[in-house]
Amino acid sequence: MPPRAPLGSRPIRSELGQASVELVAVVPFVLLCAAIAWQLALAGQTTWLCANAARVAARAQAVGRDARAAARSALPEPFRRGLEVSHTRGDAVRVRVQMPFLLKTWRTPIRVSASAGLPRGGP
Repeated sequence: MPPRAPLGSRPIRSELGQASVELVAVVPFVLLCAAIAWQLALAGQTTWLCANAARVAARAQAVGRDARAAARSALPEPFRRGLEVSHTRGDAVRVRVQMPFLLKTWRTPIRVSASAGLPRGGP
């Protein structure tokens, strides 16, 4: 059995700086994972906001108000750009929003849509 090095002894010269090299190699992968997680969070937020805007637009249409203005008011400013509101079968309203890319000011070509409908009120 080879003799053990005493505690506190210096590492072999060829291993000096190994942790720094490993850290530099891992940092891009950590940043990539963080960017992917952030994009998934933005996708979820966009989907939720789009569904909420569709419900608000459907409520507005049911009481005779402007569905587009209602959907626009339900969205934060960065999501209002590229908003599309259309009427589908029956009394349903479809809202389409462009998904942001990493920052809310950058856009992807991906569009998220949601539909909602309520029966019209009145006599």
